Amino acid sequence: MKKLFISAFVLLTAVASFAQSEKFTAAMKKNLAAMDSSFKNPPDILNVANNFERIANAEKNQWLPYYYAAFCQVNYGFMEQDKDKIDGYADKATELIAKADSLSPNNSEISCIKSMIASCHMMVNPMQRWQEYGQESNSNMEAAMQQDATNPRPYFLKGQGLKYTPEQFGGGCKTAKPQLQTALDKYATFKPANDISPNWGKERTESLIKDCK
Repeated sequence: MKKLFISAFVLLTAVASFAQSEKFTAAMKKNLAAMDSSFKNPPDILNVANNFERIANAEKNQWLPYYYAAFCQVNYGFMEQDKDKIDGYADKATELIAKADSLSPNNSEISCIKSMIASCHMMVNPMQRWQEYGQESNSNMEAAMQQDATNPRPYFLKGQGLKYTPEQFGGGCKTAKPQLQTALDKYATFKPANDISPNWGKERTESLIKDCK
């Protein structure tokens, strides 16, 4: 009788866990779809960021919702026209990605977001902030490459950064294209772990390469 009770308990626990996992995946997919469309109307990005943060706070042991919340925050920071507000969005992204990092350390995708955050801070005043944030962005980009050699996103980010760096400072299409092509080659073979894993950047890479032709 005791064995039957234990078996029933284990079965019910497994069913409940599966249902919770299905609920989590469904919520993530819904917000990923909303995130894709939100870039056409930037204020919506912050709503999606808040939705991801709510999922993260409910799950607590999942790094992806914190990751996507940070991704939304930093991208909104890049779009913000008021330079006095940019640091605030980058700081919020830092807070969120730190939680993701604590759940999944040495993660190439997380290092990409850290690199983006540093670039966002630098954007406020590139001449004054390059020394600190430029180096921080590059070091996280290099870490992302080392943590996962198959990940195309650090190469995309590096190429994008070079594309918009003046030629006199080592940027421009000539130096950007090899990085962007490497990214594109990696996108051709990259397979995300599942339906909600990071898989962004290919279309932007293609667009940048086209601009450089």
